[in-house]
Amino acid sequence: MMLEKLSLACDRLLSHRQLACCQCYCGIPLHGKEMLIYNNMDVHQKPLLLAGHHGDISAMTFGKGSRPVLLCSASADYIIVWDVELCAKRTKEGKIASGTVIGTLLGEVVHLSFCFSDERVAACSGTTAYVLSAKKQEVISTLNGHLGPLTSAEFCPWNKDIVVTTSEDRTFKVWDLKTEAVVYQSFVLSATSLLSVLFLEEDRQLITGSSDGQVWCFSLSVDYKCPLVTKMDLQKMEKRHQMHQEPVSHQAGCITEQSAVETSKPVLQMALCGSFTNTTTDQKRDNSWFCIGSSDGLYVVDLATSELVTALYFKDYPNLSITMAGSWSVSPGSNNSMVVLVSALFTPNVVLLELHLCDLGRIRTCGEGFSVFPSAPPLLDSPLSAEIKKKEPNHPKKKGGIKDQPLVFHTKVKSSGYTSAPRMTMFSPKTNVQKHSSPKKATNKTGLLHRDYPADSAAPTVPCIDLSITKKQISCLQYSGDGKQILCGLGDSSVLLYKSCLTGNPTVYLGHDKPVSSVSWSLGRRWWLSASDDLSLRIWTHCSSEPAIIMGDTMFSKPIRGAQFYYLDKFLLLASGPSLYLYLYNVDNARDDIKRCQQRSVVRPAGCFTTTSATHITALSAINDFFSYIVLACGSDRSIQVFDMNKGTAAAELPDAHSRAVHCITQNKGSAFSTQAPDSYNLFLTSAVTDGVKIWDLRMLRCVRRYDNHLNRCHPCSLAISPCGRFIASGSEDNCAYIYDIRSSTYLHKLQKHSDTVLSVAFHPAKPELLTGTLDGKLRLFQSSSGSRLSHDTNAAGHSVPNMTA
Repeated sequence: MMLEKLSLACDRLLSHRQLACCQCYCGIPLHGKEMLIYNNMDVHQKPLLLAGHHGDISAMTFGKGSRPVLLCSASADYIIVWDVELCAKRTKEGKIASGTVIGTLLGEVVHLSFCFSDERVAACSGTTAYVLSAKKQEVISTLNGHLGPLTSAEFCPWNKDIVVTTSEDRTFKVWDLKTEAVVYQSFVLSATSLLSVLFLEEDRQLITGSSDGQVWCFSLSVDYKCPLVTKMDLQKMEKRHQMHQEPVSHQAGCITEQSAVETSKPVLQMALCGSFTNTTTDQKRDNSWFCIGSSDGLYVVDLATSELVTALYFKDYPNLSITMAGSWSVSPGSNNSMVVLVSALFTPNVVLLELHLCDLGRIRTCGEGFSVFPSAPPLLDSPLSAEIKKKEPNHPKKKGGIKDQPLVFHTKVKSSGYTSAPRMTMFSPKTNVQKHSSPKKATNKTGLLHRDYPADSAAPTVPCIDLSITKKQISCLQYSGDGKQILCGLGDSSVLLYKSCLTGNPTVYLGHDKPVSSVSWSLGRRWWLSASDDLSLRIWTHCSSEPAIIMGDTMFSKPIRGAQFYYLDKFLLLASGPSLYLYLYNVDNARDDIKRCQQRSVVRPAGCFTTTSATHITALSAINDFFSYIVLACGSDRSIQVFDMNKGTAAAELPDAHSRAVHCITQNKGSAFSTQAPDSYNLFLTSAVTDGVKIWDLRMLRCVRRYDNHLNRCHPCSLAISPCGRFIASGSEDNCAYIYDIRSSTYLHKLQKHSDTVLSVAFHPAKPELLTGTLDGKLRLFQSSSGSRLSHDTNAAGHSVPNMTA
């Protein structure tokens, strides 16, 4: 994967010098004051020799453009810009190649960079960054403000007047060149110096790294507030990557020896991997990949997932002339490759490497994927083919003969009229009757629902209702499929049933002895279930305040961590301990007043499935809106297991999905009012304490993005995906709810002013609305700024819990 194209032995150590490399050329100092420019396409060609400095060259860089190819070099006396192709032409003609001096006596320059139009150059010298004209000797701006020596300065690609500098004072600053003022200054990020900066133009983000292997990604918004998107640790990413690679190595029969000595991993240089196409699969690489040049090799990181894609160590390539790197210069090459110029850390050597990116696309193979949509009918012996045996009604047999029948079948018989006075007037028709138009039938109230979910609406951010219902936590929320009702599971062991407009008193359902952990509507909305920490599950109906089915007593030895209706309401699916239970059921609302406690509903076990490692299940998810064989279960060993209920087995396992056990898993289920692309339903979310939110793809069985802006340190904050599939809502412990764009790791909106930790979130299935529930028992409803408003008075909704008349 690494191909050494050129190896040079220098006359001095160049470990901390900025070397220059672009797609066509690479530059190396010679004898301190001269430069050798090699052609990357033909390294055996005689290099171009450039001379003009009187002091030792300390930094070099190539321009961003392809024509002309500009090179800037700096020493203590001069900063010179060279036209490489013009200099080569003059050398061939026997003339002296010369450049343009753009700066003099600016001190020892440690870093140079061109802007993206190659019109300006940033030079770092001491605690000052100079912005120079690339065409004449002119200092455009002088930037002072850091408390320590500068280490890098880079121009923003989408705003030519913005420059970001890093320093040994462990901070970075964002400068506005028009005013030469700091528009943003970071806090102290690390215990060591910040070394490099990388811009991501597509996502409007910047990445900075330190000498101890810490990497931060910030969003560079229009207001320059620079919120943190994610933080990464190169050593931790490496350890997770090695743990995932160990099973593959054992299966292949090879054993990798791990070094007992851990070396520091400074972020010496960062660069985008560049978009390339794999010619074998015609698939485009993720745009979130970038590479980090460190002392022991090159690391390719997926920023969307904050995970290491691969690590290319020098020690794995014994033919290389380098073992430890002191400085890097990375540039996209030709034919889906990257060109890398590396200087040795302890020896005066410089190596030109070529890295083929097509090989990286084959690294992310994770085995066979799955789909939530079934590709074949259920097997004959499948647990999903089970049926409940309904009892036939026991009618008494009819005996022969004709029974006596009463002559009159009514309780009252009309009088014959013999006792009434005789009628003296004959019948006369009414001729002056006025025709009255028949009263119009009352038009059906469509309520507040839309026929189709507005797919192009903005995220719900406008607060419209603030309702206090209890002093206990709101553990779970769920809208009914038609969006007309809401179930609220509370920490005081009760379940509240609200109208979706949150007006009027709710219906209260009592029966549990401990906090309610989950609620679930049936697809037909005829009944719903609630599960509690008291080891019981209850199914409720609209027509009764008493549960139609109670599953408890000694049925489960561990708390129920997830319960729902499954397979178009055919089954009850729940998790307790290490087992996944599947039940057939039949709800019968009829009750005998004499035998009041006798339950006429029927529940029959249809299957029991155990996790592969016998770990306790902490979260559960399955789709009930359409037929699906896939059930997802998260274990206390931090794994995610994929169950194929058609076969009744655990089909796949994702080990170490999070650094902590997953407490919430949510699939993209859409709603009856919206339509998404079929592949979108293969996405699901997981959340773990202190480890943020990850979105996974069943087709590839891997994480495709993560979200870390919200705060989740101890409480099980829940997640929700909007019916249109565009937004993700997450609870948070900073008294806010966060809304993410599913395509970006940066949050879109921060819904503030909650009274306590936001535990539960739920999207309305038919309208762009978001409902949040807090730890102190308050509900807040948010609407989209582009959506329709509710017509009722929001002040009337602020009431406490009504009298519980269940």
